[in-house]
Formats: sequence, C-alpha cells, structure tokens
Amino acid sequence: MKNPSIESWGRFPRAEHRTLPLAWRDQARLADLEGLLLAHGMGRSYGDSCLNDGGTLLLTRGLDRFLEFDESSGVLRCEAGVTLAQILEFAVPRGFFLPVTPGTKFVTVGGAIANDVHGKNHHADGTFGRFVRRFELCTSDGKRRICSPEENEGHYRATIGGLGLTGLITWAEIQLRRVPSPFIVQESLKMRSLDDFFRINDESEKDWQYTVAWIDVLARGRKLGRGIYYRGNHAPQSPPGRRISFGEPRLRVPFDAPNFVLSGTSVRLFNFAYYNRQLRPLRRATIPYEPFFYPLDAVGNWNRIYGRRGLLQWQCVVSDPETVVRILEVVSRARQGSFLVVLKTFGALRSPGMLSFPRPGITLALDFPHLGESTLTLLDRLDALVAESGGALYPAKDARMSAEMFELSFPELPAFLPYVDPRFSSSFWRRVRRVDEGAQARTA
Repeated sequence: MKNPSIESWGRFPRAEHRTLPLAWRDQARLADLEGLLLAHGMGRSYGDSCLNDGGTLLLTRGLDRFLEFDESSGVLRCEAGVTLAQILEFAVPRGFFLPVTPGTKFVTVGGAIANDVHGKNHHADGTFGRFVRRFELCTSDGKRRICSPEENEGHYRATIGGLGLTGLITWAEIQLRRVPSPFIVQESLKMRSLDDFFRINDESEKDWQYTVAWIDVLARGRKLGRGIYYRGNHAPQSPPGRRISFGEPRLRVPFDAPNFVLSGTSVRLFNFAYYNRQLRPLRRATIPYEPFFYPLDAVGNWNRIYGRRGLLQWQCVVSDPETVVRILEVVSRARQGSFLVVLKTFGALRSPGMLSFPRPGITLALDFPHLGESTLTLLDRLDALVAESGGALYPAKDARMSAEMFELSFPELPAFLPYVDPRFSSSFWRRVRRVDEGAQARTA
C-alpha cells in the first residue's frame, strides 16, 4: 500500500513508498515482489539511505523476537527488527551490555549492521560490525545465505556497513559485553579551546572506555573549539539503593517548532548556557547509562525542534587537526549555528565492513536546520575541505553529498559493487550512483 508518511529522522528529502510489513522470517519471499526494495526499521538514519522513493519498503519492526541467548558467553541471536532498546531491557538485568552503541537506542539490529554504527568507545572497541558473529541474508534470487567470517565471507563484509543494499537481514547473532554495573562513572571537563580537546583526549583514551566532546560551534578566535569533554567507564558496582528503569521517553515535542527557535541568537544563548552550566573545571559523578549514552532519547520526536523543513546532519572523519580548525572556522563565520556538535577520535581497529565509515582520525558531527540554499552551499564548502584532506562523509547522516564525494570517501566501493542485490536500492544509492529509478527497475 502507498505510505507517504514515512520520513527519515532529518525529515529531508520527502519520499513516497509502498510498504510491506514483515511479521515472520518466512514471509520474506523477495522473488515474488515487484519493483525496487529496501529494508526499513526505525528510520533513524538522518538522510535518504533509509528511503526508497517510488519503491517498496520492507518494514522489519515485526521481526522482533529473541531467538537464543547463551548466558555463559553473552552471545545473543535475535531477529533483525529487535531494537537496541529491547536488547538493553533484556540484557542489562542479566549483567550484559551492548558492545557498541550509537547515540540512540531506537535503532534496529538490522539498521545497526547496515550502517555499521559506532559509539563513544570506537578508540577502544571499534564498530558494531566487529561484534556481529553471523546473520541470515535473503536476496531477491530467492536464496537465504548464512553469512559469517567463515561462510559467505564476501556477503558478510559487504552487508556490514552496506546500507541495506545487499538484501534483507532476517536475524543476527551478536556478542554482548559482560559489565559489572549498568551505571557509568562519568567525568566532564571544561575545554577552553581545540588544543585542550586534543590534550585531554590523548590522556583520556588510555584509561577511559568511552570518550566524546560537545563543542560550542559559534566560538571564535582563541576560544575556537571550546566545550565540554565527557569520559566514562562502567562503574564497578551499582550505587546502593539506585536502580535502572526502562521505558519510553517521558517528554515529547508535540509540534514543529517555529523558525525563531532556530535563530542564531537562540543557538548562541543555548551554547553559552550549556558551556557555563558547569562551573568547575572537572566534575565527577556516577550516573545511569541512559543519560550518558542517550541524552537525546529522553525527549521523544526531538527532531521536530528543527521545524517542518527538517535538519541536515553532517558528519566527517579527517586525519589532521588543521582540517577540523578550518571546518569550525567556516561554520562559525557562516553563523548557521548548531545545537549539537560532537567531536571525538576514531581508533585503529578495523571493521570487517567494506563500506564502514569509521577509520583512524578525528570525527566531527553537526546538526543544521534546513534553511534552504544557504545551508546546502555551506555544506558543499565543508565537503570540499574534507575531500581536500582525504577524509570521508557518513552516509547514515547524509541527504545531499555528491557522487564524487561518496566515491572519494569509500575506496573499497569497487569490491562492494558485485554484492549489491539488483532489486535492492535506496534514494541515497540512486543519487550517489547517478542511477535513474526507472532504469534500475527495468534492469532488476
């Protein structure tokens, strides 16, 4: 049936789809379906990698069953529509935690694999894909392949980070992490500049499993890169009398915010208040895992703060601090401020995924309200800086990068292409490969 209401988290671009809800793994008879297909879980990708304009979305949230759990090893097998939130609710009371988690727990296992998500512990543990032991992949030729490092290894490597283009994942087996406590010992440190970030980060990554920084993107001159640096480890034990609670967000944004909420003055006031709410240079606390890993999940539909036109998130990885400085200077001068600016470093642990985004270097993520041509022009300028430095952009956060930028970002693209299922596609893929929707449908 037609379903024009499905959006990406950034709410741009618009798309209209046919949808097919999946409730059973045996229901995935892809050879019987017509048109271009794409699996769709929670739709938390910011751009169009989770959209398939004019095609069919295979809605996987009905594939939400736990299949097997080995409590001695921490290996969990579950269907692809299970969310990270459901895994946490199951695993945390048993003394386990996700090995890697992005900044939201409202992501399906299939989506986490397809985007090879990363988190605050990349320097220590790498990406989510490193903990995926095996999975079942259904392709449009009617085959069902078990993929692992030992079996169908090519499809395994292509599917991890493969943006849903190799077929439909129905179930996956994941290695969970045993933890002494679901609480986090967190330290937050005020940074006066970008130099402070690199100094603190070098010290922190030796002893802290989780590290990340918030940046005041409007700061300039000697204050460029000022912000708050967060580092954390799992607490050795839970504080007496404190428990972890599970549930949906208590607060929700009920309507699209008006334009004045996103003005430069509003962003400037927010950044000033956020930076100065911590008076001491260092603050230490033991907190539940949710506010540490998922602060934005506490507010439902928070993307509506950016208004009906949506937001454009932009995330890069570059190898040199000089490029980070140039990016921040360009954004600061443009005065298109961002509430959410995240800075951290990626480590050297290599993902098995051919198109995995993380690689050794510095990653910077920014949210921009979509103000039209001025925002798109600004992001083109930032792309040029990344390209010049030999860096890369993250497809899961993208709604407008060029085909040239995509090819520069992923040198293993030629090795990936033979594993693309001819019936699977997305709005993102057709854009960065310059493929006409009708032409692909005719050749599929």
